[in-house]
Amino acid sequence: MYKLTFFTLFLVVTIASCKTDDAKPESSPSATFDQVSETDAIMSVIENETSCFYARDYNCWKAHYAHVDYAFQSWNNADGTFDAKVGWGEINSKAGKFIQDNPVPPGGSSHPKVERRNVKVKFFNSGLAYLSWNQYNINPAMKMYTPSLETRIMEKIGGAWKIVNVTAYWDYVNLVPVNELK
Repeated sequence: MYKLTFFTLFLVVTIASCKTDDAKPESSPSATFDQVSETDAIMSVIENETSCFYARDYNCWKAHYAHVDYAFQSWNNADGTFDAKVGWGEINSKAGKFIQDNPVPPGGSSHPKVERRNVKVKFFNSGLAYLSWNQYNINPAMKMYTPSLETRIMEKIGGAWKIVNVTAYWDYVNLVPVNELK
């Protein structure tokens, strides 16, 4: 009898706590929030950060990040391992060393062309957004793309969008020839 009572109570609490699909979250952007212009502003930050990183411009790269202890960056490596850093201090240390240890010629880029497709954006409120997309990163010879699946969490800090989270999974095996990316 005790098990049946416990199960019934658990079931009632579970059902009562469920939200309907049409329930609007409290933190959703207001009617005056312009998602198109905010998305454009976010994509500008993301594009600039990528360009700065590939050009190995440390000061430009770090200007696009939230320098907070909850920042997070993770990626996979070509050898099958992964790397993840938590907090701006760790991200800055790892990426700063990578930028220093892997220079490109002045005015150059490790990936001179990047294409983003299937961008999905979810605003949780007017200061917090999640994005995901498919990315294609061309090699310096401009012959092959390395595809990746990318996500970002963006936070508006002091009126400017900053990157709080980077997750990047690169497919180092299935490269895409330039002429096959349509």
